[in-house]
Amino acid sequence: MSNGKLVPFTSNMDDNSTEAGFQFTFFCDICREGYKTRFVESKTWKKKGLFDGIGKAASAVGSLSGKYGNIGRAADTGTDIVGQKYQGMSPEWHKEHEGAFELASNEAKGHFKRCPRCHKYVCDNDWNEDAQLCVADAPREAVEVAAARADKMVQDIQQKASQTQVFTGEIEARQTLCPACGKTAGTGKFCNNCGAPLGMLECKKCGAKAPSGTRFCGECGTKF
Repeated sequence: MSNGKLVPFTSNMDDNSTEAGFQFTFFCDICREGYKTRFVESKTWKKKGLFDGIGKAASAVGSLSGKYGNIGRAADTGTDIVGQKYQGMSPEWHKEHEGAFELASNEAKGHFKRCPRCHKYVCDNDWNEDAQLCVADAPREAVEVAAARADKMVQDIQQKASQTQVFTGEIEARQTLCPACGKTAGTGKFCNNCGAPLGMLECKKCGAKAPSGTRFCGECGTKF
C-alpha cells in the first residue's frame, strides 16, 4: 500500500468509500459475487478546514459510476482511478483510507477461500469442500453428473423430435392471380387489388384447380 496505492487480495475490488467514511467490496475470482465490508466513518470528516477540494471530491464521488464505471475491477488500472476519485482529500483522510482498506481486507478474507492450486480467492459457492480446491480445479461430482444428465436428456428430446412427423399435409407453392387485374390476388374469395371474385375452376379431365378466367389447365393442358 505504498504511495497510496491499494492492492486487493482478489483480482477485483470496488472502492465504495466517500469523504464520510470507508467501505470496500471484494469479488470472487470465479463467479464475481461480491462481499461488501462494514462502513467505517472517517474521523476527519466533520473537522473544518481539512478538505480544501471538498466540492471537487464530492462531485467525483457522485459521478463515479457514470464517468469511471466499476472502480477497481481491473487491478492494474484501479489505483489510477482511485487517485482521480479522491483528488482534493486531505492527507489525514488518505491515511485513514489506507488503514481502513487494510482492515477491510482482513475482514473480507474471512469470507473467501484461497485455492492452493490456482491461488484464486473464491466464495463458498465456488469451493469444493471435499477436495479443498476451487470448483475450477476440482468440479463437484454431483453437480457434474446432474449437468451431464440434463444435457443428455435435451439431446434425446431433440433427436426424438427430429424423427417425429408433425406436418402431414401438402405444401402448395402456387399463388392465385386475379383474372381481372393480373396481380397476386391473395387467399380470400375476392382479389386484394381490384375486388374481382376469385372462384376456382376445376379441370374435367384431371381435376386440377385453376383461378377463374384461366383458359387452359396448368396440369394437363385441357381447355376450360
